[in-house]
Amino acid sequence: MPRFNDIPEIEENLDGKGLRVAIATARFNPDIGNGLLSACCDELRKLGVAPADTLIVTVPGALELPLVLQRLALSGKYDALVALGAVIRGETYHFEIVSNEMARGVADIQLKTGVPIANGVLTTENDDQAIARMHEKGSDCARAAVEMARLLATLTE
Repeated sequence: MPRFNDIPEIEENLDGKGLRVAIATARFNPDIGNGLLSACCDELRKLGVAPADTLIVTVPGALELPLVLQRLALSGKYDALVALGAVIRGETYHFEIVSNEMARGVADIQLKTGVPIANGVLTTENDDQAIARMHEKGSDCARAAVEMARLLATLTE
């Protein structure tokens, strides 16, 4: 139901049936990555995305995610993509470089290709923060991927 009686509104659509979704996940911090991936896949199934319409690709770390996401987006095979991983602060500036460059790369790919990417790469101060967030973030990314794929399809009709 529209919030404003006289203004049309496109409502949230979380129907994943028929959507093709690829998930790229970083293997660095594997326990957290696996938790994110499990939650994401479970939620995609609940939303109706078929296992046959889903692809999982792994890469060494977060900095490798943009390249594989770009290749997936340019393939034309997927309605939405999901990036998963964890960058946990260490004692050096490396945390900032990886976090910032990965996020910039993901945003650039979305804008250049028009394929939505749900960014589920956690950037936390420690392992405990990442563990506390991994299940909810994985599920959130599945919902965001489906919602954005449906929204963009509606906007192009």
